Amino acid sequence: MFGRSRQNRTYIRAINEQRRQKDRFFATSPQSPIPYDERREGFSGLAYYPPDPAFRVRAEVAPFAVPNIVQLATSTGEMRPQTRYAELHFQLSGRQYRLFGFADPQEHHTHELFVPFRDQTSGRETYGAGRYLEVALDHHANGAHTAIIDFNLAYNPYCAYSPHYSCPTPPRENTLSVAIAAGERNYAGGSHRRHQHH
Repeated sequence: MFGRSRQNRTYIRAINEQRRQKDRFFATSPQSPIPYDERREGFSGLAYYPPDPAFRVRAEVAPFAVPNIVQLATSTGEMRPQTRYAELHFQLSGRQYRLFGFADPQEHHTHELFVPFRDQTSGRETYGAGRYLEVALDHHANGAHTAIIDFNLAYNPYCAYSPHYSCPTPPRENTLSVAIAAGERNYAGGSHRRHQHH
């Protein structure tokens, strides 16, 4: 019991440190998606749910025998090709859920999946167009595939901060019927947040 408690404290510290580093990058880097005028006025950091280890779950990964290349719509109306690579099956609070993971069509060996999703916080406490995850794949000797889905790492697309980006929109099949109260919340700064429901 004490081991798990210590593990959780270490994990929470690591998540908070990652968040501090991201805030520093957003506040100071020329590559920051936060508009310069906003940063000059004082960028106070991104908003997050407190880290919660319950939202870090193991998933069974079922790759498709013949992955299709699909077109994901973007915030600017363009289409972005992605390989619909696998289904990820996982549990939260004893209930089963499913998300689809996507890969770059140019990659021959897939080690990480792009998982855009919406949930019951979307448009309320989190960015209306959805959030993103990158999920590393574990390939096992028996041919099975698993992954850790850590919703504490869920982040907003750059479109949440500025209209000058083109961001893939989560497909309808990646809408979860549960509130994922983990990861990044709505960005509080800037006038662009008024457009987040579109």
